[in-house]
Amino acid sequence: MRAGIILFPGINRERDIAIALEASLGARPRLVWHRETDLAGLDLVVIPGGFSYGDYLRCGAMAAQSPVMRAVVEHAKRGGYVLGVCNGFQILTEAQLLPGALLRNAGLRFLSMDCRLRVERNDTVFAGRYEKGAVFRAPMAHGDGNYIADPETLDRLEGEGLVAFRYVDATGAATEAANLNGSARNIAGIYAPGLRILGLMPHPENLVDPATGGTDGKPLFDSLNAIGRAA
Repeated sequence: MRAGIILFPGINRERDIAIALEASLGARPRLVWHRETDLAGLDLVVIPGGFSYGDYLRCGAMAAQSPVMRAVVEHAKRGGYVLGVCNGFQILTEAQLLPGALLRNAGLRFLSMDCRLRVERNDTVFAGRYEKGAVFRAPMAHGDGNYIADPETLDRLEGEGLVAFRYVDATGAATEAANLNGSARNIAGIYAPGLRILGLMPHPENLVDPATGGTDGKPLFDSLNAIGRAA
């Protein structure tokens, strides 16, 4: 399974993603500059976190217009896998590969802290190494992580099983207190229909090694080994 990481000006989490991918997949991912348009040979495309184009206009709005994103859209149409983390999630919504939008956090403050996520389903190539309903810790670092969508879209996401992760407390309850950025229905991550595209706001790539405080995020990257079998 071959993975590529998209680089935009201002992106700053590409090394973290690369370390997590190489540790789990055993191969160094390809770094793809935003002006490139050739994604041939890649099974998985990852858009990491950071501040693409300085977060001018809306977060992810300028990156969504980069030449590489046309190639990412075509990659997705061919059945390729796509993972967007934090700013990557924002870019995927701006590119209309995922529905909804990410707005300013409810408290209008940048949040840099750990949160807890609940795995809503584990029958995907992104979550197969987790137990359904498992609660795991993940760092968050964003100012615009408040996921919104119209009620019809939210109902569709729920009804089609496209909610990937929710913000929860230590007991696994999706409480208001656990929903630090105010996201609709405590949604922390969603899938596109077909389950080949995932966007989530927290950073599992920053918890893949005991030396950095834990391995709660490692099962997500270990799960990606299933892509080779599913292709």
